[in-house]
Amino acid sequence: MSSPSKRREMDLMKLMMSDYKVEMINDGMQEFYVEFHGPKDSPYQGGVWRIRVELPDAYPYKSPSIGFINKIYHPNVEEMSGSVCLDVINQTWSPMFDLVNVFEVFLPQLLLYPNPSDPLNGEAAALMMRDRNGYDQKVKGRKF
Repeated sequence: MSSPSKRREMDLMKLMMSDYKVEMINDGMQEFYVEFHGPKDSPYQGGVWRIRVELPDAYPYKSPSIGFINKIYHPNVEEMSGSVCLDVINQTWSPMFDLVNVFEVFLPQLLLYPNPSDPLNGEAAALMMRDRNGYDQKVKGRKF
């Protein structure tokens, strides 16, 4: 079993080798920004978000901290802080997951399948449940 610091390094390199633009914060490997594009076939398609990632000392045994830097209108993202409500990151994280999973699976699924019944943004959740087309239009008007 490799050490957490070695795993952090491997996962970060794997993320950088995929098609994501990664910008390090400070000199360490614990904080960085990732450029994330909205998934196809969603109202977020065409949008580009800057995601701040912080890896705890115990990563991969403890989940990364993920937050949107630029604003996104979504029921499960707190609009002011960018905090994300996502079970797989907050409660059900496993060391089997890596950083690429976050950006290729977890965040795209969050944007494709919002959960308005567990909101961080009550206004977005209410609009989505009341008027899905209105919600989609509001999302499309707030990209970037």
